[in-house]
Amino acid sequence: MPEQSPIARLIGARSLNTFGRAVISATVLYELYERTHDAYVIGAVGLVQVVPVILLFVWSGSLADRVDRRTLTTLAATITGLIGLGLASCSFFGLPVWMYLALLLVQGCVTSVHAPASSSLIPLIIQRGELERVNRIGASLQELAAITGPALAGLALTWVAPSYVYAAVALTGLASGALYRALPNPRVAQATAVAGASARKDWRVGLRFIFRSPLLLPALTLDMFAVLFAGVTALLPAVASDVLHVGPFGYGVLRAAQSAGAVLMAVGGGRIPPWKRPGRVLLIVVALFGLATMGFGLSTSFPLSVVLLVLCGALDNISVVIRLTLEQMVVPDAIRGRVSAVHYVFIGMSNELGAAESGAAAGLVGTVPAIVGGGAIAVIVVLVVAAKWRELAAMPPLSQLRPPES
Repeated sequence: MPEQSPIARLIGARSLNTFGRAVISATVLYELYERTHDAYVIGAVGLVQVVPVILLFVWSGSLADRVDRRTLTTLAATITGLIGLGLASCSFFGLPVWMYLALLLVQGCVTSVHAPASSSLIPLIIQRGELERVNRIGASLQELAAITGPALAGLALTWVAPSYVYAAVALTGLASGALYRALPNPRVAQATAVAGASARKDWRVGLRFIFRSPLLLPALTLDMFAVLFAGVTALLPAVASDVLHVGPFGYGVLRAAQSAGAVLMAVGGGRIPPWKRPGRVLLIVVALFGLATMGFGLSTSFPLSVVLLVLCGALDNISVVIRLTLEQMVVPDAIRGRVSAVHYVFIGMSNELGAAESGAAAGLVGTVPAIVGGGAIAVIVVLVVAAKWRELAAMPPLSQLRPPES
């Protein structure tokens, strides 16, 4: 059994980082939409965060394989806190929108380093047999952070100015950095450094591994397109204001609903036996996610919209646990940082890229058609992936998977 203290520190650090970024995202989207009522501003918020990750993923993945990952995650978490202070200044002094976007651009650079460094740290601290359980716990607590972040931000915005909400992010950043720093030396770090010495010279090794994997590539493709087209988070300010006509607290409830569903599934999922055909489950839940998104787009009822978002969150949690455990099982330690960096471009930053796509689509065709069309595209992608990569549906239980070199 792994030591509980390092697990608690690692999960706590990642959850606090998620909380801080969720607060920033929810507050910036709400504040800027209230100031401008321009859907293209929503797109710009996503775009400035995704561009640095796309440009830097080669460098950040290689960095995560070369440098102490505790140091990288500590710095990244601390800088996120400082960005919260910068946004607080922008809001307090009423600075122009471009200054918000500049700070979010820096946040994108920081995230490009934090994502591969933190995710590739997990298998170096946790035993292989415990990965699925720890991923479920970690996903649950991170989703809880994603719930409380937007919900508390929405609640706080009913009483205080956005500048105070941004300032709170500084505390979460410092706390997350301290927890990362308190982690022990990864027990496999030195062996990994030796094994990966020659591989580091080729940054493309992570990209090649993913594109040659008959399981990882289709799994990432499914999630990428589901988040890119069927994600509705960025459009929630417009839905809350223009479709459902609820205030900032209602917006906070909408932001929290999807994460609430993920937490419920994470808690309930601990009682479900491991999936015998996890690839088939992945195809089904992504298709259902697309259908639920279409229903949300057509809904004019606040309670129904909340229920559909809760369902989306529950389905997404199943997908996340399967995908994360799959990657940790099949990727060799020596290239884990670079694979994680590519993975984040596929999945993590598809949230921000999806925000840019959602804002542009809503500006062109309207909020409701953009949401319904995105859900329909996700369902179509499932059909294409199922037909092209038949190995995914036949994938054995996750515990039976091993890296190619083993």
